[in-house]
Amino acid sequence: MTRAVLFDTETTGLDPLHGDRIVEIAAIELHNDLPTDRVFHRLIDPQRDIPAEASRIHGITSIDIAGKPKFADIADDLLAFFGDAPLIAHNAAFDFGFLDAELGRIGRKPLGRSRMIDTLALAKLRFPGMPNSLDALCRRFEIDISARTTHNALLDCKLLAAVYVELTGGRQRGFDLVADEGLTLVEYQQSGERTPRRMTVSDDEQAVHAAFVAAMKEPVWRRA
Repeated sequence: MTRAVLFDTETTGLDPLHGDRIVEIAAIELHNDLPTDRVFHRLIDPQRDIPAEASRIHGITSIDIAGKPKFADIADDLLAFFGDAPLIAHNAAFDFGFLDAELGRIGRKPLGRSRMIDTLALAKLRFPGMPNSLDALCRRFEIDISARTTHNALLDCKLLAAVYVELTGGRQRGFDLVADEGLTLVEYQQSGERTPRRMTVSDDEQAVHAAFVAAMKEPVWRRA
């Protein structure tokens, strides 16, 4: 059974190299791309202020993290939960960058980029020229986002896990026994062994795609 970990962070800002820190991290264990009941979730004291603009995005304020552990206090538990599994995130370079900065502050090694699976990159390959934010993908796959009033890391992980199942064709695994063929996550994504799924495309999405195609030189979509 192939294990992976899907995770998300919330932060004080956008740049870990200029003092921004993690304030929340959540992770969900996956087996054969499907979520298990194992979850890691922590609020973290970033040891600095949380700007109002950041709080408006994720809803976390300085009051919420008062008395919470520092990253150094949760690092061992987090790394143990990660193990040596592939690590999945949406716009993964952002989350990897913040975790590497936090790990560097306590003298720990950065996460290996060979472990990174970026669902944003996967979505762009599947839906070129279309909106591929987590919200957009949830709407495209008809995943309920009514509870997503802020960017809560644990809720975002649960939504992304559902999106990832759709992106990798996970719901069809039991029918073609792909899981029994010994493929890794990355090998499966590259194998093309997916069951086609009819997608509903909105007028706005069609317009975005048309504009994307119009900007290309001799696109294959226009060949007779």
